[in-house]
Amino acid sequence: MSKTKKTSSSIQEKKGVSQQDITNKDSIKSIKNKRKTKLKIDDLVSDILNRNITALSRGITLVESKNTEHINLANSLLKKCLPHANKSIRIGITGVPGVGKSTFIEAFGNYLISLGKKIAVLAIDPSSSLSKGSILGDKTRMENLVKNPNAFIRPSASGDSLGGVARKTRESIILCEAAGFDIIIIETVGVGQSETIVHSMVDFFLLLQLTGAGDELQGIKRGIIEMADAIAINKADGDNLKRAKMTMIEYQRTLHLYPEKASNWLPKTTICSALKNEGIDTIWKIIEEYIKITQENNYFYQKRNKQNKYWLIQTIENQLKTEFFNKSTIKKELLKQLELINTNKTTPFAAAELLLSMK
Repeated sequence: MSKTKKTSSSIQEKKGVSQQDITNKDSIKSIKNKRKTKLKIDDLVSDILNRNITALSRGITLVESKNTEHINLANSLLKKCLPHANKSIRIGITGVPGVGKSTFIEAFGNYLISLGKKIAVLAIDPSSSLSKGSILGDKTRMENLVKNPNAFIRPSASGDSLGGVARKTRESIILCEAAGFDIIIIETVGVGQSETIVHSMVDFFLLLQLTGAGDELQGIKRGIIEMADAIAINKADGDNLKRAKMTMIEYQRTLHLYPEKASNWLPKTTICSALKNEGIDTIWKIIEEYIKITQENNYFYQKRNKQNKYWLIQTIENQLKTEFFNKSTIKKELLKQLELINTNKTTPFAAAELLLSMK
């Protein structure tokens, strides 16, 4: 009987070990881990501010991670980098597939670097809806630019959640700016909702087009033209030069039909040949003119404030959506409701109401 008692209390009686000691050791270990994590983030921030490209890549990878343990680390990283951000010009570039966006960005990026600029390219790359795979081919299409030490190219797969990758892209902008990049270029997939998303995070929006405005002009969404601060007709070389000039005139006429922008900026049209490296300097002059005008009339800063408000709401909505669908009760009930919908025993609206009423 006494032997059993002695065994059960052996932990308490063992010299130098108590329940309090164990608790203290756990606390000390936790504190040490937190300090270690803080040191790692501080080191990462320091490296990013020192323009270490490897550190920048690691930082963006952390921000893009879906691991719940990485969220707080990413937020800490962004918070420490934020005071060093907002010093770049953000340019959105869009256009239909085949218009030559990657070729243009390489020529444009190399031109800006020749002026002493540091360029970061964040490309939202299309993903296969079936295999979930992504091409991520921008680095191979920009062979010269990717080798330049003053350039940084980072493709991100859009997957099924364009809003999610857009949020990560916005956070990546902060890290790139903290790393000292003067110009941030955001390339869109050129289809669907991506143009609107990218427009909400850039200062200047450039639409690249091909020759033959006519019928093609009718097929372009009115909203995309309204968003454009400039339209550049690419591949204006050789036998295509005359058609490119005619297309430019067509767009000029079209732009005059749209209401005046709040920025007091009249969108420009021009021609260029990314392949021949022609007209690139003209586009940069247009951008410089736009920045000068909008900064003087304060629209530039008003737009950024408006974008911040928009992304605040978007972030809240995304977080609420994530938390909702990650609940185990919701996951189980969602499967049940989907089965009921498939067997015509309920409607999507009734199912949604039921799911939303669950706590």
